[in-house]
Amino acid sequence: MPRHPQICINFPMRAVKHFDTWIGAHEFGEIGQLIESLGFDAVSVAEHPYPPDAWLADGGHHAFDPFVALSAWSAVTHHITLMTAILVAGYRSPYLLAKAVSSLDFISGGRVVLGMGAGYLKGEFDVLGADFADRGAVLDETIPAMRATWSGDDFAGTRFPAFAHTALPLPKQAGGPPIWVGGNSAAARRRVITRVEGWLPIAQNETMAAITRTPALTSLADLAGHVAEVNASRAALGRGPADVAFTPFESSLLRGGSMNEYCDVLIPRLDGYAAAGITWLTIEPTSRSFEAFCDDLTTLATRLRLVSDRAVPSGIKHNI
Repeated sequence: MPRHPQICINFPMRAVKHFDTWIGAHEFGEIGQLIESLGFDAVSVAEHPYPPDAWLADGGHHAFDPFVALSAWSAVTHHITLMTAILVAGYRSPYLLAKAVSSLDFISGGRVVLGMGAGYLKGEFDVLGADFADRGAVLDETIPAMRATWSGDDFAGTRFPAFAHTALPLPKQAGGPPIWVGGNSAAARRRVITRVEGWLPIAQNETMAAITRTPALTSLADLAGHVAEVNASRAALGRGPADVAFTPFESSLLRGGSMNEYCDVLIPRLDGYAAAGITWLTIEPTSRSFEAFCDDLTTLATRLRLVSDRAVPSGIKHNI
């Protein structure tokens, strides 16, 4: 039987808009402490530095700066993986990005996984002065530019050439942290096959597919087929299977039900996700307060048998 996927907790993105109320008397660092104490494998944050109001009004969300949030959690945790999920390559210079990633990896003791993508929100590209039309080509050159920086090498790229420059400190992970690319497009899969270590495909219906301009993904069978094709192509190049992180199809249940109801449906399907080649599941609670977040994560950890049936860990500064 395949091993169940590891579990990454994505910070509830819609809590950012009401964060003062959501966190209450608690502190931001307690979020990371809680996730680590309950036995989850990773914590992740999204990125949207300056989204359009029209997108926010139509289901979009705010986000903390990923490096600020992950650095704060790094300071109060010891072993949990710190992920960006996902960061848009074209929003900043690859060398500023490389510096931020290497700094976080260094101070965290080598715990970073860099989830990134080409992006899709044109209004955000425009206001940031970023290149929407060539975003895929920018991503393709950003990856080797960062890796050259992390190895202390020159880079003879067409967009971002760099000679006789050095950025210290280098990452704790030799050559830099693993890079996972997000998206369902053929270009995203090509990058996973040839350039990076992992993939973050996205469950989406036809409506969302039209917005992102990438293929819909609506069933576990489709997902398994895509993962198998990617890994077969990697094997043909002498590369091992990719890490694949996926937000479960069942996640819509969290918007209208309890964490227990979600677990009732998800847990019997874990073997199916593992058999499909999914190595990580990303779960984003919809908890409306930090207290509810504690309860939801404790329920999830208990149901997944990460911890025994108990209350929020005593390591959290303000017990509930």
